[in-house]
Amino acid sequence: MLSDRAGMPLTVGISAANTHDSHALKPLVNALPAIRSRRGLRRRKPAKLHADKAYDIPQLRVWLRRRGIIPRIARKGIDNSEKLGKHRWVIERSIAWLTGYRRLTLRYEHKPSHYLAFLTLAATLTCYKKLTK
Repeated sequence: MLSDRAGMPLTVGISAANTHDSHALKPLVNALPAIRSRRGLRRRKPAKLHADKAYDIPQLRVWLRRRGIIPRIARKGIDNSEKLGKHRWVIERSIAWLTGYRRLTLRYEHKPSHYLAFLTLAATLTCYKKLTK
């Protein structure tokens, strides 16, 4: 799941349990919708991307820079996890919002497309609830 600074889900996706998290980054970034701004053209990409140490792969950093996105990825063995705390709690809170839907806590659906549909519906409802406050 990719979210904005406030924790609103922008894109969601699912993958197999035994795949590395870094393999899901490119499809999620490519799935970002155009963002309408008050002035100028629509933005197709975020300015920065914050991620934890699981995404510390040189090829991902190069790929993000080529797309014009500044990678803010913690480096293995150099950065400590406390530095990411103020950014990490936002995504953890967003995941907690989605797991508030009982259907998503345990995976009851056998087909991945059904589970993705329920996940997308939960993300839509979460955005609606937060925007109407």
